[in-house]
Amino acid sequence: MTPEQYVQDRVARSGSSFYYAFLFLTPPRRAAITAFYAYCREVDDVVDEVSDPAIAATKLAWWKQEVAASFAGRPSHPAMKALMPHVAAYGIEPAHLNAVIDGCEMDLQQSRYPDYAALQRYCHLVAGVVGEVTSNIFGRTEPATIGYAHALGLAMQLTNIVRDVGDDARRGRIYLPITELQQFDVKAQEILNRGYSERFTALMQFQATRAHRAYDDAYAQLGDADRRAQKPGLMMGNIYRALLREIEAADFQVLHQRIALTPLRKLWIAMRTNWRGR
Repeated sequence: MTPEQYVQDRVARSGSSFYYAFLFLTPPRRAAITAFYAYCREVDDVVDEVSDPAIAATKLAWWKQEVAASFAGRPSHPAMKALMPHVAAYGIEPAHLNAVIDGCEMDLQQSRYPDYAALQRYCHLVAGVVGEVTSNIFGRTEPATIGYAHALGLAMQLTNIVRDVGDDARRGRIYLPITELQQFDVKAQEILNRGYSERFTALMQFQATRAHRAYDDAYAQLGDADRRAQKPGLMMGNIYRALLREIEAADFQVLHQRIALTPLRKLWIAMRTNWRGR
């Protein structure tokens, strides 16, 4: 299996909403984003799939060494072998790749976030920087598009947090800020016990409203000059926002299940975004 085949298979098996946006890219850009996304999945899965924190930390340290070796011309992992031919063309730097690792290291070092500012730092590393790289690959000509990419990454990560409250709690992690749990009088134990209440619903609506504001902020920063090139990002954002609305319609019943859109609906949203350009 070639490195290119490896990353294509990695992305296809992930079932990610991103896959549908990738279909609308030109082959060179599709190859670059596929390799970059495969790298992100490899790093993220270290935290999600390795139960021993010490082993996970060792694996993340290895990935930092692999990033350094790859930019020195010695990639060994197939994801890096597939990515390196594209880094110069799309302005991908070691700092971008290391930021993703830093975000995953935060998952090993803390399972709670004291306030929204701390959560924003985490979102910047695991989603904002990813948004910046993807905007480079899609095609960016305006500096303001970087702000759009970071805001969209934040919005999508906040959507992930809302969707995955139950799953994350079962892994021992609660991303909802402690100050906001206290504000709505929701105890961590209630989430761990899958306890729904009007207080929990109000807390989750607060999270969803903030995510919607982040989407609005992102779209307001995207200028006309880059709108056409950034359509794949808009597709991803529209898919995630539709998911957020689906969760709202289900009254935030996310503690016992993982709400998702069907593949057909994701494809329809991507196609509609491609036609409408927004």
